[in-house]
Amino acid sequence: MLAIRLLADPDRLDVLALPVRPATGAESPAEPLPVAAALPDGVADEAVALAPAARLAGTPGEVWTQVRPGAVPGRLLLLGVGAGDEAAWRKAGAALARTARDESQVTLALPADVSAGAIRGLVEGLLLASYRFRLGADEKAPALAAVDLLVTDPAAYADVVEVARTTAAMTRLARDLVNMPSSVKNPEWFADQVADAAAELPDLRLRVRAPQDLAAEGFGGILAVGSGSAKGPRLVELDWRPADARTHVVLVGKGITFDTGGISIKPVPAMKLMRKDMAGAAAVVAATLGAAALRLPVRVTTLAPLAENMVSGAAFRPGDIVHHYGGLTSETTNSDAEGRLVLADALAYAVRELRPDVLIDLATLTGANAVALGKRTGALYSENDRLAGDVLAAVEAAGEAAWRMPLPADYVEYLGSDLADLYSAPTQGAGSVVAALYLREFTGELRDRWVHVDMSAPSWSDGDDAELTRGATGWGVRSLLRWLATLG
Repeated sequence: MLAIRLLADPDRLDVLALPVRPATGAESPAEPLPVAAALPDGVADEAVALAPAARLAGTPGEVWTQVRPGAVPGRLLLLGVGAGDEAAWRKAGAALARTARDESQVTLALPADVSAGAIRGLVEGLLLASYRFRLGADEKAPALAAVDLLVTDPAAYADVVEVARTTAAMTRLARDLVNMPSSVKNPEWFADQVADAAAELPDLRLRVRAPQDLAAEGFGGILAVGSGSAKGPRLVELDWRPADARTHVVLVGKGITFDTGGISIKPVPAMKLMRKDMAGAAAVVAATLGAAALRLPVRVTTLAPLAENMVSGAAFRPGDIVHHYGGLTSETTNSDAEGRLVLADALAYAVRELRPDVLIDLATLTGANAVALGKRTGALYSENDRLAGDVLAAVEAAGEAAWRMPLPADYVEYLGSDLADLYSAPTQGAGSVVAALYLREFTGELRDRWVHVDMSAPSWSDGDDAELTRGATGWGVRSLLRWLATLG
């Protein structure tokens, strides 16, 4: 991961970046911000002259490169930082990481009054935009290894840089897990990755239920979905339990390590990226590891039900009756609506056995999420206005996006089955909404303290976009860590 150093004085100035703010009036041009560090003679004046000559607007992420042969620095970068808030600095950091990818080191001089939030956004942007995932040889790997941040008092920003670094590291971990091809990634492999990561942090408890454990304890939904695969399902339970915790949160994440659709098989184009169908599990695991790394004073238990939804003679069928943990039954109308079956088991277990204060699940659950809200926004469901507002505020602060959706009472009748307690996937439409209503049936006494986020669309990016890179986004890790940090 890219090294970030806080310095009062530079120890090298091969490449120097200076922040540029937008024009303050109709007649004034964009201009470099005054910075805390002493610059080489003439550099500040050159930057002031360059900004209008280059027609810079100072918008977040705008970059101008000036080559200066034989001078120090040899390259001068003018970096637009917009209004200077955290979101703008996040975009600026991402743009700097991409622009300087072929340099070995860059120094960025910052204003004397730069805020802690701006530093956090900048560092997250640098670290997330410099992420790459490749399993093959690559001669064009980025050379950028370090970014030095010049500030008046490095110690004043050490804590916020550590928070940003940890948040980015956990988001990158989630991206790694989601990007891994399913020829490698199966339920057992995923559980092993969690075990390896948890072993590096103190005070984490881990339990992994194998197929025989799931059968003995009645996790019928997880077993049904995993029945068609030669790779057996798992249930990961990861617990961060600090002594000073006053609140207990359970996070549940859908963990389908590959989804063929089962007997209700998907068309090939829809199946190609189904290695990402465990992005919810990756997010909640990474957020729990992050809470432990940051020593957040809140108890967090993560449940990751893991299965591979495959086609075989042993696969579950449309019309089968699934017996879930806790006793409810589902008539499976579509084997490609498998995620809700594994989540149902985990939610019921959380309510009956863990009894948390708050229950949140993240899932790449429906294509209807993208139809309703597009590629960048998750669909959030909750009956609790305050809880929904708090989570949405954390999502916005983290630079992610979600929109609250309704839970209409008159749609509940769609869930009625003649054979079982519930249809797993009613066909009347409103796919994301009805899926949320189905999950709500398993939340019991926590119904009014539950949040469901359908994050299928924003879990994947088709190209580089600000701090996102092509592929898995790690959506949800940053938002969850922001929200968890408010509970201490």
